[in-house]
Amino acid sequence: MSALEKYEARVDAVDSLLCVGLDSDIDRLPSEFNSVEFRQLDFNRCIIDQTASYASAFKFNMAFYEAAGAAGWRQLKDSLDFLRRQHPGVLTISDAKRGDIGNSSAAYARAIFDELGFDAVTLNPYLGSDALQPFLDYKDKACIILCRTSNAGSGELQNLQVTGRPLWQAVAETVVETWNTNGNCMLVAGATFPEEMAAIRAIAGDMTLLVPGIGAQGGDIGPVLGAGLNSRGKGLIISASRSVIFAEDPAAAAKSIREEINHFRP
Repeated sequence: MSALEKYEARVDAVDSLLCVGLDSDIDRLPSEFNSVEFRQLDFNRCIIDQTASYASAFKFNMAFYEAAGAAGWRQLKDSLDFLRRQHPGVLTISDAKRGDIGNSSAAYARAIFDELGFDAVTLNPYLGSDALQPFLDYKDKACIILCRTSNAGSGELQNLQVTGRPLWQAVAETVVETWNTNGNCMLVAGATFPEEMAAIRAIAGDMTLLVPGIGAQGGDIGPVLGAGLNSRGKGLIISASRSVIFAEDPAAAAKSIREEINHFRP
């Protein structure tokens, strides 16, 4: 089963387009985890137990684990193993934004796909196709390529005009027309720019989009669903991180977002 097939099967199984982002920043973990040895791991297990029934994907932000050194890498791996044991049908995403010259990218791909066992990874297209090829060669894995990101400063480069169209549009066209030969590409389209998302959907057809920016970053679910759903009423991985994992009741927060998403689905 490919990563895309896995995700779509999970969407049907739990009726959800929600992705829970495990941005497990040590400095923000609740105080009850201060006394345990493996704080990120215990926190992640708690969040997974509470929210997995409402989610089709979990996204691990690599920065918060790498910042903790060797212990953080170990807790990342153990968290991922726990998720796979308890919920093997859930899509797992490494939010790593990798992209380097070929031999470096090959090493990154081995680390993320072979050593850690993620189903998908976020990638930076700036270095071009040869930098991403080692990831694209994993036909059963998903390569989620940055296109129109949700952060406030994204337009500084992404809106630059390239042969009469913005750079983000050129990226979307390149991915769809050239890089997706194995049918394993996805695109990042931020919830904070629904008009651009609609344009990306028009370019991408039924390709799945990862949508950050819901919740803490201010993206609204209604416009996102209106702009981003594909012809099958799917095609979106809607990520919520801080608004779920640091909520007073993460299960209720995840359930509420899933229900709001489904309100706008056909």
